Amino acid sequence: MSARTVDEANRTATPMELLFDLTFVAAVAQLAARLAHATVDGHAPSAVAPFLMVFFAIWWAWMSFTWFASAYDCDDVPYRLAAFVQMGGVLVLAAGTGRAFDRGDYTAVTLGYLIMRVGLLGLWIRAAVQHPEGRGASVRYAGGVAALEVLWVARLALGEHAAGATFLALVVLELLVPVWSERHGPTSWHPHHIAERYALFTIILLGESVFASTTAVVAFVEHAADPELVAVSVSSLAIVAALWWLYFAVPAGAGLEAHRQWSFVGAMVITSPLPRSLPSALVSRSRWW
Repeated sequence: MSARTVDEANRTATPMELLFDLTFVAAVAQLAARLAHATVDGHAPSAVAPFLMVFFAIWWAWMSFTWFASAYDCDDVPYRLAAFVQMGGVLVLAAGTGRAFDRGDYTAVTLGYLIMRVGLLGLWIRAAVQHPEGRGASVRYAGGVAALEVLWVARLALGEHAAGATFLALVVLELLVPVWSERHGPTSWHPHHIAERYALFTIILLGESVFASTTAVVAFVEHAADPELVAVSVSSLAIVAALWWLYFAVPAGAGLEAHRQWSFVGAMVITSPLPRSLPSALVSRSRWW
């Protein structure tokens, strides 16, 4: 395992990454269904907290593996096995979504997140051993992931006591791990690969809205439901199309290539060349937005 070059030609998502994304489709679907049911039942306010907590676990686990893969994907047997471990963790997390919403029990969600992070931890340790030039960052990433997992598991012992405060504190620490780790030097992520991977995750999220639109039409056709469902379906599809159009209006890969220092921030929000007059404090390696 060695660092891949930042200017590798024709770098695209691999079949392994596409299979990896499928498990997140299942997790997002479970989460969206729970939020929809809570909304229909009139419990939307109480569903906001579990939705955000579970979605953070899904999103951050996906983010962490994606950025690692962009720098160190060697696609050999040990790498694939580590990816499979993380995929198994996603499924465990998805299975625990119901208990998180219904009972406030995050044991299964935390276990799934733990499994995912253990798989990533193994990859960072391997990178530290086999790529001496990037060992400083890899060791810090591994240490940060391991320490945070201990804290996430310990959080379960608190039950509902200070659940919100401890969650927010651990989220901040998770987001600071890349900032701290890359002080020794940035990893060699590929701008066009990262842009494509973010685009694919965006498609996964938009796909849930497309599925909801389809459900409304099916209900109308098969059960002669209220015609207003058709209006809802058309409107939701129009919103999805508009969001898709805005997201892909300008190629993000070119922007990231020109402004690598924006890293995660650029991958999320760049839609046009960024002004070079921005304060230097904003142009950092803060890869956590």
